[in-house]
Amino acid sequence: MSTPHNNAEKGDIAKTVLMPGDPLRAKYISEKYLTDAKLVNEVRGMYAYTGTYNNRSVSVMASGMGMPSMGIYSYELFNFYDVENIIRIGTAGAVSSNVKLRDVVLGLASCTNSSYADQFGLPCRPVAAASYELLRKADDTAKEMGINVHVGTLLCTDTFYDESETLAQWKKMGVLATEMESAALYYNAARTGKNALCICTISDCPLTGESCSAQERQTTFDNMVKIALSIA
Repeated sequence: MSTPHNNAEKGDIAKTVLMPGDPLRAKYISEKYLTDAKLVNEVRGMYAYTGTYNNRSVSVMASGMGMPSMGIYSYELFNFYDVENIIRIGTAGAVSSNVKLRDVVLGLASCTNSSYADQFGLPCRPVAAASYELLRKADDTAKEMGINVHVGTLLCTDTFYDESETLAQWKKMGVLATEMESAALYYNAARTGKNALCICTISDCPLTGESCSAQERQTTFDNMVKIALSIA
């Protein structure tokens, strides 16, 4: 079986998939954490690997940037590859003053300025929310590991360079961090009756100007990866 975006065969991809945005981060995770990892997709450079972690089959696949890309890959994984759980592991920008560089955020729900949900033909925009079971496990696991996490609402936006300058207003609404993929993932999971969770590491603070380097984004955000793998 294959799609225009994925040349993996049926059975090549595990029931649980970790999805970083960056293909190189997927490669890094597979090499560092998985046993007997096999490259199962390389169409458009969106690498996917399947291996084992603690004797469980796990896949890691890049999602690319933004909701259209996440929308395509998560849709195909849920609908064509029988994937049950997708855990996004990516970077985010801090919005709340309580969230600092390298902190881990679990996305309880996702506000969005995207029209992605219009396809469902509903009279209003549905809530984009994480799967409770994955969220609960991730929160419990983080506590057991001694990793402090923030649990709350994300802002999922279509624009990285945004001239509207509304982050201060979203901060007043209790948003913890902003990123670009969670809403599409949560909508696709809800529509297919599958499970999804977004776990993010804070890579920059748009309201203060602080940021991590590209190398740090790629290789040093291991706490969120450890949490994700532990609940896979």
